[in-house]
Amino acid sequence: MSDATSPVPVFEVVGLRAAPAEDPDREILRGVDLRVLPGEVHAVMGPNGSGKSTLANTLMGSPEYVVTDGSVRFRGEDVTSWGPDERGRAGIFLAFQYPQEVPGVPVRQFLRQALSERKGIELSVLEIRIAIMEWMERLGMDPAFADRFLNDGFSGGEKKRNEILQMAILEPEVAILDETDSGLDIDALRVVADGVNAVRADRADLGVVVITHYQRLLEYLAPDVVHVLVDGRIVADGGPDLARRLEREGFDAWRNAS
Repeated sequence: MSDATSPVPVFEVVGLRAAPAEDPDREILRGVDLRVLPGEVHAVMGPNGSGKSTLANTLMGSPEYVVTDGSVRFRGEDVTSWGPDERGRAGIFLAFQYPQEVPGVPVRQFLRQALSERKGIELSVLEIRIAIMEWMERLGMDPAFADRFLNDGFSGGEKKRNEILQMAILEPEVAILDETDSGLDIDALRVVADGVNAVRADRADLGVVVITHYQRLLEYLAPDVVHVLVDGRIVADGGPDLARRLEREGFDAWRNAS
């Protein structure tokens, strides 16, 4: 049992069970436990169909899924009933596997509105411009990027870098990265990982949950804890060596453990 001096988890999932909203009897998550302390990086690895994206979306409060049991806690508060907007304003961020295109809405305008919602005050055009330019310089992004329509015509790598820019600007307390490495070549992967590490260097208490198939992203992000998710359950926990073992041996040995 934790004592009074133990840090409060920035994010905690207890016995989480979830199913599609359209078919609540078909459970996909079947009792997931996860405890992320401030500043920690947790990696959730699993094969296709294991429930990884369901986990990411459920943690963000997507209405496409219903929690059938268990709870999600953010900084000690039960947020299981909160919608995605409430979670986002509180400081929970999700980087999507497939970011949506929003023609007609410039990146700069989107970030101004999102950050105003996050902080609960109306930010000026100048304030958001300064913040965006500073972070674009740190992330090695072309300043013209800010005037492009959100993800419209972006390459896969540009979409993922834009997600990291959003994470930097919105200053979340916990960031969930849903297969951010999906579809990236090794150079784009390194750029994205460097961006995540730059944000972490700026925000030492940021908790990160990385959801991925592969170990390659973890070579750059150095997770504190690796979890193996199979058939909706976490069947093993360990350090970075567990990720390397999964890369060598695959998930077959853990399928039987589920």
